[in-house]
Amino acid sequence: MMKSGSIWALGAMSGTSLDGVDAALVLTDGHRIEAFGDTAYRPYSDDERAVIRAALGQWPEGIAVSAAARMVEAAHEEVLAPLAPRAALVGFHGQTLAHDPAGRGTHQAGDGARLAQHLDRPVVWDFRSSDVQLGGQGAPLAPFFHFACARWIGARAPVVFLNLGGVGNLTWVDPAQPAPEVPGACLAFDTGPANAPVNDLMTERLGVSHDASGGLAAEGAVDEAVIARFLDHPYFLKLPPKSLDRNDFHGLLGMVADLSDANAAATLTFAAAAAVGRAAEHFPSPPERILVTGGGRRNVTLMAMLDDVLDAPVAPVEDAGLDGDMLEAQAFAYLAVRVARGLPTSCPSTTGVGAAVGGGQISYPVAPAV
Repeated sequence: MMKSGSIWALGAMSGTSLDGVDAALVLTDGHRIEAFGDTAYRPYSDDERAVIRAALGQWPEGIAVSAAARMVEAAHEEVLAPLAPRAALVGFHGQTLAHDPAGRGTHQAGDGARLAQHLDRPVVWDFRSSDVQLGGQGAPLAPFFHFACARWIGARAPVVFLNLGGVGNLTWVDPAQPAPEVPGACLAFDTGPANAPVNDLMTERLGVSHDASGGLAAEGAVDEAVIARFLDHPYFLKLPPKSLDRNDFHGLLGMVADLSDANAAATLTFAAAAAVGRAAEHFPSPPERILVTGGGRRNVTLMAMLDDVLDAPVAPVEDAGLDGDMLEAQAFAYLAVRVARGLPTSCPSTTGVGAAVGGGQISYPVAPAV
């Protein structure tokens, strides 16, 4: 039985950018953040990234899924094992391969039960399925953690946490509300593509994983006609909450096929910023500031574009004393404690689920037979 009060939890995240696995310790009771602990990162090799790419879009029966799942588990075990002895439990998100909440549901590769056995710790996993089964989008799931972060940094007015991974998502937070699940406390949704299209462009054309610091995009010119077609996508007309699969905007690559490398990178980078600009139309009230997390905050060109299209000040979360590389891993440490204590992890204004609901299942290590 988990002891009462605050405990150290270990979270892990392998995002849609396919860069690697983040791991982080958080001291929390599932409500407040008491402290942030050690972190670790384990990058995927090019070969490992190719294994995941081969399985993207596939469901559990897919031919490439088993290999991807075993690789994802092994990478997680490698990065989590040194930190696990300090944690009471582990939050394991897995690697999202397919996400279709209105259809087949959501699919994250990786078996939490197997990981629990290897780490000798309880593992909370499959965070999204119950939300989808109850009518929600299953994403984004970090908003309740963002609410706790807003309290931790001492915010008194609404603030936005903007995560720019493969897909962009944001949480508008009012820290004056009593809890994240109450009406008016949080609004969260996916903004549109973020790093995924430009990463795919760089991989296909230049054989590198990303546009470092947005250097190539800075050399190019944005194709306004492509951006206009992009913003005509029906996703932008939907009211939040709403969510995306990594490949929902894969057609963007075809739209820049005839552009030079630099112009294509500039156009895809501006598409990410323009999507956030459209998302800002849904804010319940203007935020005091927009704090950017995820790999996109290191893209100097993207950050400048965001500053141009948004009215509120834009800054990396480090300006508020947070770790933008580890925020999602920390979120799943925090959410693991909420799951273990029967607290909700999503609500109507974050995923569109019918009522505040807790997600995830818990797997415990099994003692060997005597």
